[in-house]
Amino acid sequence: MFTAGERIHLQIHFKWGLLNPKAGEAVLGVDRADFRGSDAWQYQLHFQTTGFFERVFSMRDTLTAYFSRPGTELLYAEKRSNEGNYYSVDELTFLPSQDDSVRVRSLRYTTERVKIDTLLTASAPMLDMLSATMYLRTMDWTRLRQGEAVPFRIAIGRDVVQVAFRYTGQEVVERDSVKYRTRHFFIDVYDEAFTQSRAAGEAWIGDDGNHLPIKVRAKLKIGAAEAHFIRSENTRVPVQCAVTIRR
Repeated sequence: MFTAGERIHLQIHFKWGLLNPKAGEAVLGVDRADFRGSDAWQYQLHFQTTGFFERVFSMRDTLTAYFSRPGTELLYAEKRSNEGNYYSVDELTFLPSQDDSVRVRSLRYTTERVKIDTLLTASAPMLDMLSATMYLRTMDWTRLRQGEAVPFRIAIGRDVVQVAFRYTGQEVVERDSVKYRTRHFFIDVYDEAFTQSRAAGEAWIGDDGNHLPIKVRAKLKIGAAEAHFIRSENTRVPVQCAVTIRR
């Protein structure tokens, strides 16, 4: 599904009523890496605010996840947040288990103190927010039936949040004179940060051999955040889900 050096460029918008300003830019990348002496995949997202949002509330977030190679077993995940004068790090270390459960050490700290240091346990699969995107991209869609839900869990701080990707079938997404053939998924999230549990978010994933995220929408308490695909580099196979519209 992936190749080392893959880069996906995304543009982030904040929707509030009729307003749809650009809020930032993100780059999602895959590389081979050494993780504590073992071969691994490094899956990393860099996000930064731009324009008006940069002046009002500057953010620089980096999310990183390490997976076993070969295979896709999640080993470690972290989020480094730089929000103006506030800097914090979230670390999730996935520990070996002798049964079907997953144990995760969750650590959050700032430059001043440790805020969270706890052990989370839940049934598999358990992921972090970033690796959930890889989980969706690596699914075997040929086995999914329309309306089928794929449940999993996400570790966040002290909590384990119940999530499900709900498949609805094929859809076409149009943006900047390009149509993309995609597979559409609702994201059901059971957490107070979202306006509703069912369909708290949506994802449109390119319907070709790369499974690129073409559009992602998350409903927030006020408005919604949207990520739009701009371009990609070093994909495993040529991008075939995009069709240029002649005007």
